[in-house]
Amino acid sequence: MASDKVLILNEDNFEQEVEKSDQLVLVDFWADWCGPCKMVGPIIDELAEENDGKSKIAKLNVDEQRNLARKFRVMSIPSILFFKDGKEVDRMVGAQSKEDLLAKINSLS
Repeated sequence: MASDKVLILNEDNFEQEVEKSDQLVLVDFWADWCGPCKMVGPIIDELAEENDGKSKIAKLNVDEQRNLARKFRVMSIPSILFFKDGKEVDRMVGAQSKEDLLAKINSLS
């Protein structure tokens, strides 16, 4: 079950929620048909619950938001991009452990 703390991104809210955010934003680029994405999904939900208020945790469905996936040159999914001050500062491609994602969030915050 998806966490209600996870922000669902689309072209209408991406600029406001990511590019204008004063917090670190983690964006999980994923798709329904992607097996590794399904493994990472619950981890993203947990991070959203645990990081509430410290950083934004978001998901972006690449099938529904092709223009944004193209804009950020997402070629493989899952791709987890980290934004700070509206700019991409890092990315991790492929399934990641919760520990690795937490370490990255902490290093960038």
